[in-house]
Amino acid sequence: MLPEFPSSLLSDVKSGAVELKVGMDLVVISRIAASVQKFGDRFTQRIFTPLELEYAMSSLPLMTERLAARFAAKEAALKALSLADRGVAWRDMEVFRLEDGQCVLKLHGKAADLARSAGIVKTALSLTHDGDHAAAIVAALVETSPQRVPV
Repeated sequence: MLPEFPSSLLSDVKSGAVELKVGMDLVVISRIAASVQKFGDRFTQRIFTPLELEYAMSSLPLMTERLAARFAAKEAALKALSLADRGVAWRDMEVFRLEDGQCVLKLHGKAADLARSAGIVKTALSLTHDGDHAAAIVAALVETSPQRVPV
């Protein structure tokens, strides 16, 4: 049996106090591998944070899959948080892996500022990779208010 949806959140959604936004992205892992091979550090340093690179390189056989999943997460975050075309740097969005294996999205710099001003109160992240594909889904709870200007 699944846990019940939190009633306080359900009442916030029903009242219009919060809105759920979702972004999803699918990446072809071999394309990320080709970019890493062709551009090397110029590509990886522009897209990924030092912690993301450290985790990806901790298992060389899984490195490309891990990078592709993180790339997909950043694309999904741009969609869910309405950050596309807002001048957000790739490294302002970071996939952080917790000790239990769960991954969370951390926002820094301009991404954090824009998300905060847009009323983003919580995000959730799910990553997967299989075969030559990696995917990510980002969900965000957005606090709504009459004075808030959507991004």
